[in-house]
Amino acid sequence: MRSPRPRTSWFTALSTGALVLAVPSTAAAQPGPTVAEAANAVEVHVARSAGAPGYTVSVTKDALRMTTSRGGRTVLQSTGGDTLRFAVGNTWQHATKVTGWAWRDGTLRITADTTAPGITAELRLTPGADRYALAWDVHGGTADKLGLTYDLGSAGHWYGHGETATPQGGPGVDQPWPLERGTVRDKAFSPASYAMIDPFWYTSSATGLWVDTGEVMDVGINDGGDGLGRFVVQRGGTYKATVFVEDTPLEVYRDYVGIVGKPAKSDSTYRQFSEPLWNSWAQFYTKVDQAKLLDYAEKLHANREPGHTVQLDDKWESHYGNLTFDATTFPDPKAMSDRIHDLGFDFGVWVTLWINLDSANYQYAVDHGYLLGDRADPAKPCKVTWWNGEAGIIDLANPAAKSWYENNLRGLMAKYRIDGFKFDTRFFDDRCAPSGGKQRSDYQRLGAEMADQFDLQGAGIRVHWTPEAHRSGMTIRQEDKGTGWNSVKASVTQNLAISTVGYPFVETDMIGGSLSDPPPSKEVLIRWAQSAALMPQMYSSTSPVDTWDVTTGKHVVYDQETIDRYRAAVKTHQRLAPYIWDQVQSTLKTGDPIMRPLFFDFPADQRTYTVDDEWMLGPAVLAAPQLTAGASRDVVLPSGLWFDVTKKRVIHGATTLSGYATPLGVTPTFVNLLAPGAAKALNALLTP
Repeated sequence: MRSPRPRTSWFTALSTGALVLAVPSTAAAQPGPTVAEAANAVEVHVARSAGAPGYTVSVTKDALRMTTSRGGRTVLQSTGGDTLRFAVGNTWQHATKVTGWAWRDGTLRITADTTAPGITAELRLTPGADRYALAWDVHGGTADKLGLTYDLGSAGHWYGHGETATPQGGPGVDQPWPLERGTVRDKAFSPASYAMIDPFWYTSSATGLWVDTGEVMDVGINDGGDGLGRFVVQRGGTYKATVFVEDTPLEVYRDYVGIVGKPAKSDSTYRQFSEPLWNSWAQFYTKVDQAKLLDYAEKLHANREPGHTVQLDDKWESHYGNLTFDATTFPDPKAMSDRIHDLGFDFGVWVTLWINLDSANYQYAVDHGYLLGDRADPAKPCKVTWWNGEAGIIDLANPAAKSWYENNLRGLMAKYRIDGFKFDTRFFDDRCAPSGGKQRSDYQRLGAEMADQFDLQGAGIRVHWTPEAHRSGMTIRQEDKGTGWNSVKASVTQNLAISTVGYPFVETDMIGGSLSDPPPSKEVLIRWAQSAALMPQMYSSTSPVDTWDVTTGKHVVYDQETIDRYRAAVKTHQRLAPYIWDQVQSTLKTGDPIMRPLFFDFPADQRTYTVDDEWMLGPAVLAAPQLTAGASRDVVLPSGLWFDVTKKRVIHGATTLSGYATPLGVTPTFVNLLAPGAAKALNALLTP
């Protein structure tokens, strides 16, 4: 082992035989990090300071492994022998024995041999008060992929990521919570992904990992039940990441939001937080026409189902990308829009940047250079296959293309009295080439900026990964769900995942689900509405009056109880709107999520880290709705003084209510009487 040359008189030897380098501090009361060499490790120690818990990172020398500890307890550990892994061609290699270390300019530099002949790895660790930066690369050869591998069990439970790709059908019908209790494998974890994802993970041990990249990743969490977290960037160069070390998961979340940013505003209005959006997709799918949409709106109005907007989803255009109504199925769009407005709703339509090859606008866009270029040959338009055919994609990095598209939308608004849009598909595709020196992540920013000019009507959008996406304050909708109980459950855990990677204005997929499945049962539809009523916003489609079975083409009629209980759920949400709006304003100040896991508010209660069917709505409301076909459930109540809204009683936590009865009209809801906003929430929930 070659020791670093002493650069100052701070270099001393301890009687234990360890070698210590103390770094001078600019503040006398705040000691800097120290670096020590022990028998088989190099250690960085950061002392506790105001607002930071202190930690130690130990890098073993015989088989490079990083162990992070806080207060003498391991809180995160990489795997031995596979910590730094890289691919040369199609062969995976990894760092092995540490061959040297040096401390320079606040950074610990470690060199190591690898399993690839002639190639070495260099790891750079730069400590801060509550986090440390990691960077590593290889020398003597070229790596095609770089990754970090962690032992999941070393940090307790894992969260974050956003929507998960899983063998069990995620994100549509499966969203594990915590993550390691399922299996996650996403080979195209990308800034261009349709999934709502961020390269940020956090743990029950109050550590977090943020991978600072704009490249596609390959992420595996307990893939094949291996108990490992593999975070691979599918490109060579330098791997950059930050590891957060805090006292609670909420503080880790706040550290991350401090980097990517919190919402600068709320894109949705008070009314859009108060009442549902009614979207036609799961009601009709592409079998929609003017008569059906008007019948949908008329029946919602006649049955006193509140809502701020009726939104016409997919299959209103003559061809995808034409941005003109199909004259056969929509003979008088202006009259349709006028009638929807007369009923008290705003009117909106679904739009996309993807222009099908059979659209008249496609050739026009090609001729004017308005489309993204092909990755292999950027001079040719990129052609992508999606669920509605083959298309090109408007290049938002081209100012002329962006202006042309926006002017088309404004023309629609003016001609047909359209109030806003639901933007769907992606703003970029990894099969295409960015233009004008842009990166794929830039298209998330460009998409957010473009959409921000229009009313998104509570349907929100799916932008992520970039500070602009975080700061846009847009409502985030989930990917389509199925129509069974597993999707009801996934809609809850997915909201928890999305909101705790920095997108606090969340809603479930359309209440009742979609995915071209048979309509939800009465019980699923009611329970889903009851659950969504205790979330920031409600996104509806399947009407509790009647709907259509897309698998059979048959008309399905729900009973009066379904209509009444759905309306009751919406009324509960409406009464909670003043409390929810307070949480929106709080989030604009703090960045904290509105819908959040129990352990964000009660980190000392170990039971809360595996609760996947309860959440906090702001600091005062605990939601524990029935999410299965049963008529009872257990309810975990953390410490506090809780008012049971259903049974009108006060309960002292911490306790578990076993076998809490949940007939179809009951949604277990509790108010923490000692929390901010308790009085407003209690008044809302107790008002008939």
